[in-house]
Amino acid sequence: MERLDTIGLDLDAQDPTGALRADRRFIALRRLATAPAMLEAVGVGVAEADGELGGSLISEDNLAVQDSVRRLAADVVVPLAEKIHRHDLTVPEDILAGLREIGAFGLAIPEAFGGTAQQSEDDTQRMLLVTEALSEASLGAAGSLITRPEILCRALLAGGTPEQKERWLPPIARGEILCAISITEPDYGSDVASLGLRATRVDGGWHLNGAKTWCTFAGKADLLMVVARTNPDRSLGHRGLSLMLVEKPSDDGHAFDVRQPAGGRLLGRAISTIGYRGMHSFDLGFEDFFVPDANMIGGEAGIGRGFYFTMSGMVGGRIQTSARACGVMRAALRAAIRYTGDRRVFGASLQSYALTRAKLARMGARFAACRTLSHAVARLIDQGKGRMEASLVKLLACRTAEIVTREALQLHGGMGYAEETPVSRYFVDARVLSIFEGAEETLALKVVARSLLEEALGLRAGVA
Repeated sequence: MERLDTIGLDLDAQDPTGALRADRRFIALRRLATAPAMLEAVGVGVAEADGELGGSLISEDNLAVQDSVRRLAADVVVPLAEKIHRHDLTVPEDILAGLREIGAFGLAIPEAFGGTAQQSEDDTQRMLLVTEALSEASLGAAGSLITRPEILCRALLAGGTPEQKERWLPPIARGEILCAISITEPDYGSDVASLGLRATRVDGGWHLNGAKTWCTFAGKADLLMVVARTNPDRSLGHRGLSLMLVEKPSDDGHAFDVRQPAGGRLLGRAISTIGYRGMHSFDLGFEDFFVPDANMIGGEAGIGRGFYFTMSGMVGGRIQTSARACGVMRAALRAAIRYTGDRRVFGASLQSYALTRAKLARMGARFAACRTLSHAVARLIDQGKGRMEASLVKLLACRTAEIVTREALQLHGGMGYAEETPVSRYFVDARVLSIFEGAEETLALKVVARSLLEEALGLRAGVA
């Protein structure tokens, strides 16, 4: 191979007439000879960059935000991450306090309601950088903490009454109220229009009856955003759904039982998972659980419009999930760089081998591409566009995170499979990304493909 490299790289000197360069067979041979050398060189560059890739679209102001959150994550989240994962603990107050201090819970909330969103073209990118830094430290313990309030607040901003915005947005921005999103049901996940949790009108409000599942952070949360069917006619599909805010006491445990004076009940049980531990996802059971009229998003005018309000929030949730994927990828890539630099095999650094450098090159390229695309879509979102693109980049980044974390684990050899090595946590955490916030199959077929088809046919894009 070294001989082929030499021939290929010295071609200009040895072929002054250009005859060889015109021969397709030799062109293919030259590519075969030079590609490994180029890939190896890229791998060296990726190792030297140490994860600082894909940041060409980051504004100067947001670079400062990124540095600040990375320091917080390194100082507060990283020391707790392994313990939370191995012992399946709940997110501790130390992490929440740190995020409150930097205003992280108010990133999607306008300044008029106590948040930090300036309604500029940098707002969504700023959230991505915060989520990415937290996810790099720990996806389960910190990476999703600002995604829950973002989804809820975007839905509230889209459909809430002035009174509801004044009541809920300021305390959420301060981190005084923690949020969870309750959409998925045992029989329905991505098929939101078919959800069936029953909301029956009673004096002064509604009774909720039925089950929800995979409600992340439901235990610790003070406020659940719940999609419920207010019209029993299932033929109405999404037009029979409404969006409610369910208040409950915060609970650090893996199970809770909320009982109301009039007999209503809300039961919660944490689901055991292979990864993504810390926030915990819950099964929920509602038994005549009372929700006052004041907590119906949009009031009377909002009844039957819950699907649309929910989708307003989910765009942000999907682009945030691409940032979570990028955070996990960056953690895995940096771990692989450090390990292969330190590990010696057959008398030489593992990183000095061409195969290792080629792996690092591909990992770095995938990470950089996903990160750059995420930031480009963030700009579209701040311009009121990018619904389909948010689903597309979520689809790409989450699948790519599985590949990058897998390769990082492989480069660690046997130690990669050991629970004591953080890269094993990155690997199991990454697997959930293609499932939640829209399963990849649903996003590919029902959102991306449908939007592209409608655009090609000149039709108005539907709601997804």
